[in-house]
Amino acid sequence: MIDPHKNTPAHEPGKLVLVRHGQSQWNLENRFTGWVDVDLTDLGREEARRAGSHLSGIPFYKGFTSMLRRAQETLRIIQDTAGLTTLPVVRTTALNERHYGDLQGLDKDETAVKFGAEQVHIWRRSYDISPPGGESLKTTAERVLPYFEGEILPALLRGENCLVVAHGNSLRAIVMVLEKLSPKEILEVNIPTAVPLYYEFGASTLPAEPGSLPLSIRLKKILQ
Repeated sequence: MIDPHKNTPAHEPGKLVLVRHGQSQWNLENRFTGWVDVDLTDLGREEARRAGSHLSGIPFYKGFTSMLRRAQETLRIIQDTAGLTTLPVVRTTALNERHYGDLQGLDKDETAVKFGAEQVHIWRRSYDISPPGGESLKTTAERVLPYFEGEILPALLRGENCLVVAHGNSLRAIVMVLEKLSPKEILEVNIPTAVPLYYEFGASTLPAEPGSLPLSIRLKKILQ
């Protein structure tokens, strides 16, 4: 049984860096992408190289990414640029982008004409309303956050630096917890492509063990 009153470890937690993938072909074409496996553009690859140059010299313990190649390629470019070619990498569907269901592949402007701009805005910017056949940000968070707490958090608590390269909405779920944002507040957060987000934690910022307070309470509130 986890003791929520257990003291935090003597060492400082590891640093966490979150990176959204570089510009993809469907970002460029203004299409709903979701789980469709598209490539980076040349600009996206250059963005990834810039991100790698910023991360050079950080001793990462492990990398985490999704099962989608735009995120995996971004991570590979970062590794090559930052001298992290031997970094162990975990790939998981838990970090995949939000699934846009029937909207995937559709031009965003044409979709607004077809379904109405107000309806498309609701699908895109509501926390708990899903597009047809797809996920809301809430259901995306329901798969991302348990993975974060179960796999990434333990490494941070051991003092290990972690690099997570994923997608706008899967990363928003993590940012929502780390920055203690409400579901309404996170909807206003836009994560730019291939710009590293650095998080450093004090000894009392994170819980002593996965599943202990206070992170579990925040997770529970978010997932309700």
